[in-house]
Amino acid sequence: MAENLSKIYYTFMSSPVGNFLVAGSDGVLWRTAFGESEQFLVEDEWVEDAGALGYAVEQLEAYFAGELRVFDIPLAMRGSEFQVSVWEALMDVGYGVTASYGDIAHVLGKPGASRAVGGANHANHLPIIVPCHRIIGADGSMTGFGGGMENKRILLELEGILVPSEQLDLF
Repeated sequence: MAENLSKIYYTFMSSPVGNFLVAGSDGVLWRTAFGESEQFLVEDEWVEDAGALGYAVEQLEAYFAGELRVFDIPLAMRGSEFQVSVWEALMDVGYGVTASYGDIAHVLGKPGASRAVGGANHANHLPIIVPCHRIIGADGSMTGFGGGMENKRILLELEGILVPSEQLDLF
């Protein structure tokens, strides 16, 4: 984790999930966000500079092209101790694999915390890199996603996870 970095840079990149925000500094990623999400905002003091974010954009492009399965980007995870523990657990859910909120709660040793895990997922400020899109309902159903359900479907299918056709009505 990184804190107190001097300058935050941002850029927008095109992707299969639409316009995507990437923000970071000094080789550390601070935020990614889908165009439809509430986190798709740029702070006043940030500086637009795609070149400064090449380290992240390059890996995201490789991911979208199906060439990268594991990101190797230093992250600034800013949240409560519980949120950070959830996000770290999410990063252990591998490419092409899904887990439920309950699965993550069990991994954290808090089997009754499924709803809190859902709240931490919603607060994730580094989607895709911290793969909250891989988290589904205990019954295997698609569940809410800050980047939009259609984008969740796109990401899961990009990773080879087919969404059951009866769930397509949710989109």
